[in-house]
Parts: sequence; C-alpha cells; structure tokens
Amino acid sequence: MSISKSEVIKKLNNNYPNFYKKDLTKLINIFISEIRNSLKRKNRVELRDVFTLETRLQKARYARNPKTNEKIFIKDKYNISFKSSKFWLKKINEEK
Repeated sequence: MSISKSEVIKKLNNNYPNFYKKDLTKLINIFISEIRNSLKRKNRVELRDVFTLETRLQKARYARNPKTNEKIFIKDKYNISFKSSKFWLKKINEEK
C-alpha cells in the first residue's frame, strides 16, 4: 500500500487541527527536499528507529537485451537502498 503526499497532509491535518494546512504542506515539502538533497550529495539519511536511506554505486556492466539477444553496455549509476529498522520489521511481521 502506498500513500500520497496529499494523504499524509490530510492525516496530519486531522490529527493536529491547531496547525494550518499550508504550514503542514511546507513542513512535508521541506522534509522531502532535505532527504532528496542529502541523497544527491551521497549522504546517508537515517531516522532512528524508523528507516535508513543511502545511495549505492552500481558498477558498469554489460547486459543482454532478451528480445534481440544484443549486448548493451550500462554505465555506472547510483541506486537508493532502503532499510527498515528492527523495531518496524518486528512490528510488521508480528502475528495478529
């Protein structure tokens, strides 16, 4: 299940009615942009007891197009690695 930014803002607005919706929107936008900028600088983003995000280099390699069986060279690129905290893994996987 995924959740959109507008849904997050709506839920925050319902839970904290004393905050203005425009302020919550600014807060979420700042939060997301800081994470994005940090990952662009190749820094690790860690929210303790929630998750960790970091960029990892995927080395250049030769791949094969399965349709035409043609060899293709793929350049170096960075991927984002997500790791959930142990607390959340236990919470998600616990029996009901």
